[in-house]
Amino acid sequence: MKKEELIKKWLDNELTLAEMQEFKQLEEYDSFMKLSDNASFFKAPNFNSSEEYKKILPIIDGKRTTKTLLNRIKPILKLAAVFVMGIVVYTAFFLNKETTINTLASEKIVVILPDNSIAQLNSLSELSYNKDVWNKQRMVELKGEAYFKVAKGSQFDVQTSTGVVTVLGTQFNVKNRLNYFEVVCYEGKVSVTHKNKNTILTPGKTVRILNGKMTEDGTVIDHPTWIDDYSSFNSVAFSEVIEEFERQYNVNIEADIDSEILFTGTFTHTNKKLALLAITIPLNLKSTIENNTIRLYE
Repeated sequence: MKKEELIKKWLDNELTLAEMQEFKQLEEYDSFMKLSDNASFFKAPNFNSSEEYKKILPIIDGKRTTKTLLNRIKPILKLAAVFVMGIVVYTAFFLNKETTINTLASEKIVVILPDNSIAQLNSLSELSYNKDVWNKQRMVELKGEAYFKVAKGSQFDVQTSTGVVTVLGTQFNVKNRLNYFEVVCYEGKVSVTHKNKNTILTPGKTVRILNGKMTEDGTVIDHPTWIDDYSSFNSVAFSEVIEEFERQYNVNIEADIDSEILFTGTFTHTNKKLALLAITIPLNLKSTIENNTIRLYE
């Protein structure tokens, strides 16, 4: 065998016993052995590129597969995130037990409650109730003004910031505005609780709380006039008339007058100029209109 082939096989550790004997006969044998002895101090572990490649190939493929899989599922993950957000939004808005209805200025709406009771909301009012517990507790929260026709059944409560109105099945109007609270009974009996004081109203009776002071009055009409598109007042502070006018016509009123003067009268909700005359003539007031602002003066 040629010397070059022997040396190559020796380097690859592939010599047979016979070839090893032949290799020892080479004149370079001693030099090769010294080189081998010195190199052993620096020799790395046996490395077979083919075998090691086979070992790491699954790892490489695994990483490739993982990266490829990740790239494939990224759109799915994005969709999943959108889906989760959708569930959150759905839970927040559609599974929310509280139902709230609001009206805008110049707007009136009719609300049918879970037991077919009816609540008619006046302008700039808010009504809230929990439909999931309605069969156990008929209760609404009111900000503003509403006329109720309550179906007969268990106790029906109207919670306001001023007091609680309790009925069993009747028709009544509740007005809960800033510094003004009024309940009018049109049918049946109505219980009004304010600061631990309970007042029972029968048809035609009214209880009014203005700036913390309670008074009782009466009415001869059988339903609130605002349902027929006009507001009526009986010895009410003119400031309340102004506020109601603003709600019905979505305007701003500046009044350079004594706004606590009492007013008795009506104004329509369908004609602003006519309504303005209806509240100014009885008090000998004049008015000017500029854009959305009305100024009243003596």
